[in-house]
Amino acid sequence: MGKEIEKKFLVRSMPDDIEGYPCRLIEQGYLNVDPAIRVRREDGVCYMTYKGAKSKEPGSIGREEYNLPLDEVSYENLLRKADGNIISKVRYLIPLNEDAYDDPYLKEHPGLSDIIKQGGIKIELDVFKGPFEGRVIAEVEFPDEGAAAAYRPAAWFGREVTGDRRYSNAFMSTEAGDKLSE
Repeated sequence: MGKEIEKKFLVRSMPDDIEGYPCRLIEQGYLNVDPAIRVRREDGVCYMTYKGAKSKEPGSIGREEYNLPLDEVSYENLLRKADGNIISKVRYLIPLNEDAYDDPYLKEHPGLSDIIKQGGIKIELDVFKGPFEGRVIAEVEFPDEGAAAAYRPAAWFGREVTGDRRYSNAFMSTEAGDKLSE
């Protein structure tokens, strides 16, 4: 069991040299949206994910997340049972922006500083395909809610959409691609 603590942002402009960053091809379908139960193939690796309800604590953005490995045959069988849209996207893995935290915060949290230096926090830039072609969303996953609260977004990020269900992949699986106004 793990806890997912992430923030989501629209993207004002694509970062320079996007093709130079590592990327993953992701395809996923949802068997249920609340709680979210999805099957995903990511560069040939298949698994099922359960994402619990978001915390009811004010200001909390974390929620439980469980992953279960699947073989290709199981993935394909479950994907055929998915409701709504199959989500396809390219996920670019971009180093965290250098100005993500101020120096006093990092001095107070040396563990976070170590995680950043080791590349343990990345910006995941999702460029959607299919019915959501043209949609781009950046996500940053944090080790704790304090780090999430103190995070300063990259200059190329647009409006924060954390908690806006319209930008969750589970919700997108239920909607037409042209229904969401950015």
